[in-house]
Amino acid sequence: MAEAESKSGSETEAETETETETETEAETEAEGRVRAGAESVEGAGRDPEAVSRFVEHFAAQLVEAGVPRMPARVFAALLASDTGVLTSAQLGEQLRISPAAVSGAVRYLAQVRLVSREREPGSRRERYRVHSDQWYEALTNREAIIKRWEEALREGVASLGADSPAGRRLSETLAFFEFVEVEVEAMMARWRIHRDQLFGAD
Repeated sequence: MAEAESKSGSETEAETETETETETEAETEAEGRVRAGAESVEGAGRDPEAVSRFVEHFAAQLVEAGVPRMPARVFAALLASDTGVLTSAQLGEQLRISPAAVSGAVRYLAQVRLVSREREPGSRRERYRVHSDQWYEALTNREAIIKRWEEALREGVASLGADSPAGRRLSETLAFFEFVEVEVEAMMARWRIHRDQLFGAD
């Protein structure tokens, strides 16, 4: 009986060790795939794990701000690349996502003017670019959207009556957006001057 129990215990320990080794190997293999993806995009001289951590952390911040998760990850990967340009295959390999997921994310990012599409020289393959001097301006400067909001608010004030409680509320909102429109334009002009002083003119 003691020998049977001892044998059973040994077998259990062996099985546990085998499972642990299998899990460790799987984790190591997964980490290797992530590193390989990052290395294929960025090449030597960068810490792929640090790049991956930044991409996921910054993407999480964008998600908190309302950006869908997949576009946020794709945008962060583009932002973290040295060239600011990646192909669909490179994005898919680095982020471990499908071509369809890349396509949907890029479509969203292009619509909000955070990235642009372009053809690789001598190829029909598309690549995607984030412009260092445009993406944050696109987040800040929403002149076309603000103007549409202003038009809708003016219609609302006219429909509800400027002297009604709802009309006064809409009038105040309209005044706020008119103020923001002017201030953002002036702020961005000051920013471009400040940027040139810090990093030099283009």
